[in-house]
Amino acid sequence: MRTSRLEAFSDGVLAIIITIMVLELKPPGGHELLDLVHSTGIGLLTYLLSFAYVGIYWNNHHHMFHLVQRVSGGTLWANLALLFCLSLFPLTTAWVDESRFAQTPVVIYGVNMLAAAVAYYVLQMVIIRSQGAESPLRRAVGGDMKGKISPVVYLTGIVSALVIDPDGHVGVGIALACYIAVAIMWIVPDPRIDRVVRDHGTSD
Repeated sequence: MRTSRLEAFSDGVLAIIITIMVLELKPPGGHELLDLVHSTGIGLLTYLLSFAYVGIYWNNHHHMFHLVQRVSGGTLWANLALLFCLSLFPLTTAWVDESRFAQTPVVIYGVNMLAAAVAYYVLQMVIIRSQGAESPLRRAVGGDMKGKISPVVYLTGIVSALVIDPDGHVGVGIALACYIAVAIMWIVPDPRIDRVVRDHGTSD
């Protein structure tokens, strides 16, 4: 089958995920700016981070499927696995928010991010394998250093939250810094992918 139905379904799921996350935000109890900070401040921060991640996945997913003409059954299932991991973001984000960055929710949040990263990598590999040796996607991602570094940083954050100052906030702070660092790393666009997408479109 062509990619249009898969992309449309994925876009719809990601839009719903963002909608659910924003609906989890609690309105301020008063009418002052401090009321917003006290009642919604942490929720806005966790929402911003999760929104950035969903946006990053949508952007990369969009670019990736520009280099795919048809999808196989394996690609469909791998894409569903990615969407499943991303669909848990509203739950884990809300838990981190309501717990005020408690250790266990922050660890589970990191596990959720790690699972999504692994699912995206698997989807990428399934597509490359189905396209064969001359896969345009393989040319676009190259060695995929960011894809290999990201799980290591996630694991560093998860382990830090578990073993460093487990009764305090130092390990949790390191974990959150790791999660934010990965987001910043992926927000910076990779010009190689845009170049291959343009070349692939021209050749078509």
